[in-house]
Amino acid sequence: MTYQYIRFFNEIGINDIPLVGGKNASLGEMVQKLTPEGVKVPNGFAVTAEAYRYVLDSANAWDELRETMANINPLDVEQLANSGKRAREIIYAAGLPDDLKTEILSAYHQLQKEYGESLTLAVRSSATAEDLPTASFAGQQDTYLNILGDEILLDACRRCFASLFTDRAIHYRIDKGFDHFDVALSIGIMKMVRSDLATSGVMFSLDTESGFRDVVYITAAYGLGENVVQGALEPDEFYIHKPTFEQGYRCVLKRNLGSKKIKMIYSEGHTREATKNIPTSKEEQERFCLSDEDALTLADYAIKVERLYSKNVGHDRPMDMEWAKDGLDGELYMVQARPETVASQKLGTILEEYRLKSDGEIATTGHSVGAKIATGPAHIISDTTHLADFQAGEVLVADTTTPDWEPIMKIAAAIVTNRGGRTCHAAIIARELGIPAVVGCDDATTSIVNGEVITVSCAEGDVGKVYHGDIPFEVIQTDLATLQRPKTKIMMNLGNPELAFKNSFLPNDGIGLARMEFIINEYIKAHPMALLHTDKVEDPVEQTAIRQLIKNYDNPADYFVQRLSEGVGTIAAAFYPKPVVVRMSDFKSNEYASLLGGSSFEPQEDNPMIGFRGASRYTHPAYEEGFALECAAMKRVRDEMGLCNVILMIPFCRRIDEGQRVLSKMAELGLKQGERDLEIYVMCEIPNNVIQIDEFASLFDGFSIGSNDLTQLTLGVDRDSEIVAFDFDERDTGVKKMIQLAVEGAKRNNRHSGICGQAPSDYPEIAEFLVELGIDSISLNPDTIIKTTLHILDVEKRLAKTS
Repeated sequence: MTYQYIRFFNEIGINDIPLVGGKNASLGEMVQKLTPEGVKVPNGFAVTAEAYRYVLDSANAWDELRETMANINPLDVEQLANSGKRAREIIYAAGLPDDLKTEILSAYHQLQKEYGESLTLAVRSSATAEDLPTASFAGQQDTYLNILGDEILLDACRRCFASLFTDRAIHYRIDKGFDHFDVALSIGIMKMVRSDLATSGVMFSLDTESGFRDVVYITAAYGLGENVVQGALEPDEFYIHKPTFEQGYRCVLKRNLGSKKIKMIYSEGHTREATKNIPTSKEEQERFCLSDEDALTLADYAIKVERLYSKNVGHDRPMDMEWAKDGLDGELYMVQARPETVASQKLGTILEEYRLKSDGEIATTGHSVGAKIATGPAHIISDTTHLADFQAGEVLVADTTTPDWEPIMKIAAAIVTNRGGRTCHAAIIARELGIPAVVGCDDATTSIVNGEVITVSCAEGDVGKVYHGDIPFEVIQTDLATLQRPKTKIMMNLGNPELAFKNSFLPNDGIGLARMEFIINEYIKAHPMALLHTDKVEDPVEQTAIRQLIKNYDNPADYFVQRLSEGVGTIAAAFYPKPVVVRMSDFKSNEYASLLGGSSFEPQEDNPMIGFRGASRYTHPAYEEGFALECAAMKRVRDEMGLCNVILMIPFCRRIDEGQRVLSKMAELGLKQGERDLEIYVMCEIPNNVIQIDEFASLFDGFSIGSNDLTQLTLGVDRDSEIVAFDFDERDTGVKKMIQLAVEGAKRNNRHSGICGQAPSDYPEIAEFLVELGIDSISLNPDTIIKTTLHILDVEKRLAKTS
């Protein structure tokens, strides 16, 4: 049969948006170009936009429709709802001409020949002004799932055409400046991927919060994908690093377990209301719903999709994609791909940093969306009947949001929700509007008092915080286009992986100190020896807590190695291929004792600052098993993740023979200097490191001066003792002499010299002194990078003039 109003996916491509809309054009493009590359896309066909116009022509419905749409005030929620309802009634009542019905059913029966008589369908809207690089139109029209049978299909098509005038679509078009009658609707009719029996989700070819381009970000939940798209639950999250993936490494960079409290499945029958939500089991909630193998397959799909669309437009084109796993055939399918329209549209070179100026009482926490801070009166909205009460400048607090809420979301100062992950509806709209949102709080609507002034902060990492009251904050802007790079390498101190992608945009030469202690404390929470020997933990409550942590892992070692490697790997990936210096653990015994189970394995020391810490632990019987876990994690980062930009560093190494023992143990555990270009540095923080710097240089590849410990040991001041704190000063002449000798000794032995202590972040004169010495690198706290870089540039200019 020759079709006038039907195009199968293999007949259309990305240039056919005027004919079949953005969604269908994209599906056709993938079917034609990516199916040969192994990307699976469910087959189907488009009912063209010409068919939509034909429907209205045949019913003489245009005049009444135009009259209904005239002079709508998008902020008048009641008028908008009435006009939308009438417009949908007009289009639905227009029906489908007989020849169009015949074509739709013929194409449906042709698809049945490919997939079988029991084929169920997804009937999806595809507007001609949809999935554009600057306006996604995502979620504006309706989708109908699990459609089976001729009459039900035809009815779904009528309803799909009518959904061009949902309230949310009308408002969105007015807001974006699109004429209602310049936009038409095509329908996509495709094989229904049976993700109700498996999993589905959304993925992006960048990090949606920071705009970091080198990762694929995947969200996943049980059942049909609508819950993830609309933010009805907290999904699992996976990140895959694109540069190392394309080099052949196959390893998940990091993952976050979502609660996934519900899943959407089919109801009985095949009607347009064919779905329902049911609770997930505790077992389902506590395990990841997607295997690593599937996550890596999806990453492969995402990279290929991004490459195709980037080639089509001649520049990088980050993508926003939907995927589904079929529970019957076990295959993963791409079901939608469109340009990402928020993070990738940020132009210019202005770096904007939001910072709280004081602490406050936290009302609730959730996932942060964006990196901004906002304040305003909280307005709790329970349902759409109260939308008209919302006032501009208020903070919208709700259980969740849907596209129908968008008229008030655009006037909100910020958004806070009980439910949802970073790809939920509220998160997507907040990014598009450029306002902060904290989603997935669980208790936002009960922990926040309606009408109270609150501060919504997304500037403190992945965890978004909502504070009671008006907490003052500042916004710092820097034009990076005018910022030169100094000769001295400016590196960064960083322990929190949640800040890595965001901080990678600061001008830097890599990470001079990645603190393993932060990751162990925040991501692992338990003492390594307590994990390996839980039966020796004396406190039964701590025993139970440890067993809860590791229960979804084959063994305790896997838990420690995976969690630590993913934390370190995230930092290394964020700055790849720049060097990332990772310091092996440097907890003191009292700090280790504060971890779960730690008190059962740590000695009581009167002065732990100069006690059982650093290198002395690594080959000691009391900790060598824990060090082996650290090494296994670092080996995984380098060998399995492919992040060979990681340099390892040994802290508090007192003597030469101690250094020799540690290096020998590391080689025995698979971390041998020189293999795969592995470099191992040592902290220069003990006077003996300076006195014997030539001997230490024969063992290690570089030095990083720890000014805090070097100061306390040079001046004999316990920096933990408040009573003698007045004597602790990194600017002391003796300390500066020690630093000078260390830099000169490193240069003499052709070894890297850097500093990662607090001093250059706190004191401009120390930074100036280090530049004058000719130190190779200075590692700073992120909040002082810009200020200190500008100061160092001035110092280098002055030195150039006098030389």
